[in-house]
Amino acid sequence: MGTGETLLELQRLTERLRRDCPWDREQTARTIVPHTVEEAYEVADAALAGDDDKLLDELGDLLFQVYFLALLLEEKGVGDLGEVARRVHEKLVRRHPHVFGSVEARTPARVRENWERIKTEQEGREGIFHDVPEALPALLHARKVQRRAASIGFEYPDAAGALADLDDELRELRGAMAEADSAEPETEPDPHVVEELGDVLFAAVNVARRLNVDPELALRWMSDRFVTRVERAERLAADEGKEFSRLELGEQDAYFDRAKEALR
Repeated sequence: MGTGETLLELQRLTERLRRDCPWDREQTARTIVPHTVEEAYEVADAALAGDDDKLLDELGDLLFQVYFLALLLEEKGVGDLGEVARRVHEKLVRRHPHVFGSVEARTPARVRENWERIKTEQEGREGIFHDVPEALPALLHARKVQRRAASIGFEYPDAAGALADLDDELRELRGAMAEADSAEPETEPDPHVVEELGDVLFAAVNVARRLNVDPELALRWMSDRFVTRVERAERLAADEGKEFSRLELGEQDAYFDRAKEALR
């Protein structure tokens, strides 16, 4: 079966599920979108893990989300899957004048500059921070805002400048912490500390952006690595007849260091 027929079969399946499945019949765009976001993250996980078979599977789940949301639009009489495809086709051609026109863009940076110019000049977007989705995770929202500012030249000239700003923000956070009362667990944090910590996080995202690192994926990767290391440390302790959670911090750190070495 060719690609076109396979995609048509998926469309027919989506329509039948919408018609015959009690769960699918009750869904709206608002109830489906959280699943769409979840599927997008699962695609990212598979890609980062280099698991091609899982990526094929997760891409299918995400594709179904597109089909289902397009079907909801069709039911409202405002578009369908074909319109979705036509619009993205037109947009991609419009935003790639270096491929389909006479504009020159020999570097990825130049391509992005062209995209931003096209968005404002040809697509009617207004303001520096046009179309920044509020629903983005905070790290990605910060990166998007920074990219918009960078598109008009408002940014540090290089990664070293962004890193120096991060150092400055860390010093200011230390100063705020020294002036604030010691925070007890589950209590209201000091407002000045919150402000300075926000500055640190924003500056860290800026460093990541200048290094072409996705801050959301980098933090998720580090969180997963931390879990793996702690679980290995817990097993190492158990092998020696000790319960990791009951050890003093110094002993926990020793097992944690051993776990890091074992996992290198």
